[in-house]
Amino acid sequence: MHRKFNGMIGLFNECYPPVMDGVSITVSNLANKFYLSGEHVCVVIPEEPGLQAGDSPFPIFQYMSVPVPMRKPYRWGLPFFDKAFQRQISSVPFEILHAHSPFSAGNTALKIARQQGVPLVATFHSKYRDDFERAIPNRRIVDHLIRQIVDFYEYADEVWIPQASVGETLRSYGFHGAMTVVENGSEYADSLYTDRVKEEARRRLNLCPGIPTLLFVGQHIWEKNIRLILLALSRVRDLPFQMLFVGDGYARHDMIKLARELGLTDHTDRHPDKVNFMGAIYDRDLLRQIYTAADLLLFPSLYDNAPLVVREAAAMHTPALVVRGSNTAEVIRDEVNGFLAENTITDYSTRLRSLLHRPDLLSGVGDGAAATIVRSWSDIAEEVLDRYRHLIHMRKVV
Repeated sequence: MHRKFNGMIGLFNECYPPVMDGVSITVSNLANKFYLSGEHVCVVIPEEPGLQAGDSPFPIFQYMSVPVPMRKPYRWGLPFFDKAFQRQISSVPFEILHAHSPFSAGNTALKIARQQGVPLVATFHSKYRDDFERAIPNRRIVDHLIRQIVDFYEYADEVWIPQASVGETLRSYGFHGAMTVVENGSEYADSLYTDRVKEEARRRLNLCPGIPTLLFVGQHIWEKNIRLILLALSRVRDLPFQMLFVGDGYARHDMIKLARELGLTDHTDRHPDKVNFMGAIYDRDLLRQIYTAADLLLFPSLYDNAPLVVREAAAMHTPALVVRGSNTAEVIRDEVNGFLAENTITDYSTRLRSLLHRPDLLSGVGDGAAATIVRSWSDIAEEVLDRYRHLIHMRKVV
């Protein structure tokens, strides 16, 4: 039996549910699993309007923040201007800190790690250069910001990545240190799945029986290659299907407009919409039902490093059609646990058309996805705690 930690485990990130992205969900699942295993854990984030921190069974420390322009609901943290937060967090006896961001949360974790002499783990999740280049037209400024990110990861005691291909991104930024792969889990890994459960989920969602259900889950931003999805759908609109978009983002209204222009939303009784925009869904059980009801996840993103949605869908036996060569494709074996297509409208739509004609293949590959790319957060959390213990031990030996 592993010993319990003497001090606090601190998880630091730029957001937390109800903000729903892969990193916030990762932090939430780890924190909850640590708490249930009897560990002292806390979460440290920029202040989030609407977050009911008092409902959490473990502490959630928040510091001053302001909205990020054009990226609602994300916020820019200002921890060093928040004196009350600084006094509060400095009194917490940490044993190890885990930063899931190199920005305000990560730099706060780094400062505390130095002050208290405890180890710092830093996980690299996102393609930050892509974000910077879209927002900042000056190459020198972008390079400077990337250098600061690399410096942050070089200060960490260990750098983790959710899958091997993610490390290539960090290497391209100029990082030369060691990296450890620690996979993400799925909270739906232990959920019951049968044909009857699938049909019941479709009934509850009022989906048309016998018609293939396609799905996208994630931020509604063009960076996720959503335009390719809509254009591909327009080329197969002669076939029966129903497409669900779950999420929200700055591009949502333009996506709805494009879907209408492509003839995917007719808004008539005679021609029901082939595409439906469901908005952001915060009820995780409802999201599980949506994954269960779907036949195929469309996720051609080149922007994502190791998207949780592919694993979440796989847990409910829904395979994904992803772009060949993307980071997402690292865990996909074509027609074994998912499907691959080139990043072109012609190839993606052609592959989609063939899959819509082969429901048995979709079902079989969905079973393969559930068997090969899904791990429970309980397993992941125990692996993470073991790695924490090793790092703490090595710090004491040195």
